[in-house]
Amino acid sequence: FTGHVTLDPSEAPQAFSLSGQGSGGAAGFAKGSAVVQLEDRGDETVLSYTARAEIGGKLAQLGSRLITGTARKLAAQFFESFSNAVVEQQAAGQ
Repeated sequence: FTGHVTLDPSEAPQAFSLSGQGSGGAAGFAKGSAVVQLEDRGDETVLSYTARAEIGGKLAQLGSRLITGTARKLAAQFFESFSNAVVEQQAAGQ
């Protein structure tokens, strides 16, 4: 797939949004967006997000269960990596 993602930081630092689209030729296309919000809760910050995706072409023929499951798995991997990076920076005193 080739494509691009646009980040909108106009509501930073409380929130930001991103949108993107890509094309995989005969495989199909994908479009999506997400809104990420940060909420200060004293000694911690809670990150929440809402995402939307649209797919078409042969990619869509795989079925929504497979696509949804893969999207959830990738989101979980991202947030685990993000959490590890935050913990490492805190341990380094940054």
